[in-house]
Order: sequence, then C-alpha cells, then structure tokens
Amino acid sequence: MSHLQTLMLDTLLGTKHVDSAALIKLHERTLCVASPGFSVMPNDIRTLTNGFAKNPLQARREGLYFKEKDYKCVRADDYSLYAKNENSGVIVVKTHMYLLVATYTEGMYPSVCVEATEKLGEFVSQGLSSLLVVLGLLTACDRDPAQTS
Repeated sequence: MSHLQTLMLDTLLGTKHVDSAALIKLHERTLCVASPGFSVMPNDIRTLTNGFAKNPLQARREGLYFKEKDYKCVRADDYSLYAKNENSGVIVVKTHMYLLVATYTEGMYPSVCVEATEKLGEFVSQGLSSLLVVLGLLTACDRDPAQTS
C-alpha cells in the first residue's frame, strides 16, 4: 500500500464517516490512489473534473451523475463540490494538482465527511507535494510545473 493511500485511509476512512475515497490527478484526469474496492471509472473522473471546469452555478443547477447515480449538487464553487442522493453523498475538493473524492452513506454524518475531506485537501494544497518530494515518493513527472521554477 502506498504512503498516499495510507494517508487517505487513515485521515478519511478512519473517521468512520467516509465510506470510500480517491485521489485523482487533475491535469492528467487519472486515478492516483483509491480506497480498496472503490473504482472510479474514466467517465466518473470526467464528470468530476467537468464540474469544476463549468461555471459552478451550472454544476449546481444540473447536479452530478457519478457512479451511475444522479446527485443533487448542494454546493459548487471553485474549490469544492458537495452532492447528495437520498442518504448518500459525494464530496469533491480541488487542489492545484488533485481532486480529492470522498463518499458517505446512510448512517454516516455528512458534516464529518466534509470536514475531513476539506482538511485533507488543505494539507495536500499546503504541503503534501513538498513532503512527498523530500520523501522521494513524488517523481519529477508528478510535480506541478509551477512549483519547479
């Protein structure tokens, strides 16, 4: 298991209010890591990245189609998408390099899922890339070009 996957599992799934999680490379639109059993298909990745590429108001009006379900978008801005479907939901946080995706199901507190995902998103934005470079876990091709100049 990679260090990124361990970090994601500990900080998100460890809350017991995140059912599954994934980290998507934003510019390549590829899955980086995911929790066991959580597969994010290319069309789902496209849906999530398009949610940020479009006007957030449009994403909020139209909602999201993710993992073969329609979700009502309850928050959409330049950094976060929150969507729900009955007793489940998806939280997406955008950083400069990644989309962090977390889901919750019935019996879980959406607010805890949101807080944990947003906090991990802040950590990823503020220092994970530098930490991973130091630890040798982020290769030169994974680095944000804006940070290498």
